[in-house]
Amino acid sequence: MATSNAQAQWKGKIKDGSGTLKFTGYEGAYTFSSRFEGGKGTNPEELIGAAHAGCFSMYLSLLLTEAGLSPESIDTNAKVTIDMDDSGPHITEIKLDCKVKCSGLEDGKLQQLAATSKEKCPVSRLYAGGTAKISADTQLVK
Repeated sequence: MATSNAQAQWKGKIKDGSGTLKFTGYEGAYTFSSRFEGGKGTNPEELIGAAHAGCFSMYLSLLLTEAGLSPESIDTNAKVTIDMDDSGPHITEIKLDCKVKCSGLEDGKLQQLAATSKEKCPVSRLYAGGTAKISADTQLVK
């Protein structure tokens, strides 16, 4: 099996410090402001969203291919919500919004395959049993 690598470095205190996230082809800054205040830079939740959107899309493509279809495009956006409770910050929701263009695909079949993808893609499985609500709104586009 494949092993992927990513690296994070943080320097300084939480509010005035900063860090760097690195993985193949990407190196970018992250700060308290970019994570909790909408400031410039990336944040771990954004990267989790990208990973989940990519995983969901690839798994859905697999299921469509196994169903004898040839998807033209699968565009998935992920919204990752982080909130605070008594134990500290935690991810409360990941909402996937997916648009699929695929000739010969009926909406009912798409909804069935999307539900399977949401349940079985490796990133969804990583979060299974956690406290975050994961939803997927999938639409067929022509």
